[in-house]
Amino acid sequence: MIFSLISCSDSILDITPQDRISDDSVWSDENLINAYHTELYNCILHGFNGVHMQSKATDEANNCMSWGVNIIVNGTLSPDNVTDLTVTDWHGGCNLYYWNKAYKYIRKINLFLEKMETITIADQAKLVAEAKFLRAYIYFQLIERFGGVPIVNQTYELGTDVTFTSSTFDECVNFIDQDLTDAIATDELPDSYAATDTEFGRATKDACLALRSRVYLYAASALFDTDTNGKSTVKWQKAADAAKAVIDRNAYTLYADYRKCFILPSGSANSEVIFSRNFTTNNGHNAPMYNLGRRYGAYGGFSASNGPSQNLVDDYDMLNGETPFIWVNGVKTSNPASGYDPQHPYWNRDPRLDATVIRDSTVYRGDLHEMWIASDGNSWGYDSYKQSSDNPRGNYLIKKFMPEADMEISWNTTCTIPWPIFRLGEIYLNYAEAEFELGDETTCREYINKVRARVGMPGLPSTVTGETLRQRLYNERRIELAFEEHRYWDVRRWKIAMDIENRPIYGMDVIKNLTTGVKTYTPVKLLERTFTEQNYLLPIATDEIKKNGGSLLQSVTWRE
Repeated sequence: MIFSLISCSDSILDITPQDRISDDSVWSDENLINAYHTELYNCILHGFNGVHMQSKATDEANNCMSWGVNIIVNGTLSPDNVTDLTVTDWHGGCNLYYWNKAYKYIRKINLFLEKMETITIADQAKLVAEAKFLRAYIYFQLIERFGGVPIVNQTYELGTDVTFTSSTFDECVNFIDQDLTDAIATDELPDSYAATDTEFGRATKDACLALRSRVYLYAASALFDTDTNGKSTVKWQKAADAAKAVIDRNAYTLYADYRKCFILPSGSANSEVIFSRNFTTNNGHNAPMYNLGRRYGAYGGFSASNGPSQNLVDDYDMLNGETPFIWVNGVKTSNPASGYDPQHPYWNRDPRLDATVIRDSTVYRGDLHEMWIASDGNSWGYDSYKQSSDNPRGNYLIKKFMPEADMEISWNTTCTIPWPIFRLGEIYLNYAEAEFELGDETTCREYINKVRARVGMPGLPSTVTGETLRQRLYNERRIELAFEEHRYWDVRRWKIAMDIENRPIYGMDVIKNLTTGVKTYTPVKLLERTFTEQNYLLPIATDEIKKNGGSLLQSVTWRE
């Protein structure tokens, strides 16, 4: 197997014999070359890494862990401990510290591209285009985390005297865009694959366009557009054009059933997904076992991992289109126009709430979930945190991505539900945001309303304008893209994290009077959080800075 021939250094600066192909015969065997190329796709991140979804690093979920991502939540992140966020299944890093893995795969890709300049194989142009897409993907993952980073576009021989310094953010964006431009211009790279095609999950021109949409959206945002604080019409126009290029392909539609969209097994027809990380029964994941409660396994829920927060639940609209709560001078109060009833908090809510969250009285897989505790404290529902510490303290479970009864849930059966990386719902919201920032509020509302219409929610009326429209746009991304690992980055690129990420995390206590059967719902504070300005970007690890003799620049927000 090709994988036994590859052992790469985890440091961009640690160039050793182990980070080179040890057997040149690999490059004379097309089967091995193709296996090498296929392995490059392991650079693609997904949110099913054990118990460590990014939700617990945000206000989507309650982080109950004292290791790994807790350094984000409690504000103790530093260049000395950032490697606690390393990308591994069990280290608790939530796919955040991607530096080592990124440069390991950048070197692999650069080596592949260099070899392709000296040999000829079948499908060569297509494979080169895919490799450039993957390099562009990796560099985007780097810049959203660290800002400007070193651009490395060649390999170096052992003993080469080379140091690296960071390029600017805009230089990195230009580098990414050039790789995407080259890939898109390759005739042999297909526009798309059907989701039922065995090739689905490999790079396509549409995946390149979708990545470009996200890249330019971020580049135009306040965190990264430091010259105008997110007000550059040139950059927002690029973001709008990039999103519209995907939309104008007319190759995708919003999947009619929002709930089902996220539980179809890999290989199923899905009209919405542009690019995803797919799985097989031999190479699957156990996300249901980690994210559901005690009733689904001896260690189901894994110490209440990823339990949705009351913060998230509160932000789902009412069916009449009104927000249940409003903020006045930093204080959250009920919105009288919404009809929200605090003692029936789940009535008449946006259908995406029940498609995303399991709450008290949810029937899931034929099981009635009961999160209540008796008023005398002596009995409780099976799904209450009182029953097991593997049931979330906040009394909510993730339902998004969790299979229905037609799929077995067990440690012995891996799940093949894919991780969506680009889908049309996101592209619509990317376009809506770009058009809003360009002053076209009509188009902004139009594309928000397309997303809302899919679940039967009323559209935003023309009276929703200005800053109110901005907040509705932000919230629409929060709801539509919940648990898809957008929230962490959105609140940072919008530069609203000093507010959002300093708010405590809440859950819901459900108290049941056993005599009358009446339940009382009371929000309960679960976790205080701390966020400072420097935390807008991740720092580069201290050891990495030292290895480069001072020429590698620390992330901007962490520079003294």
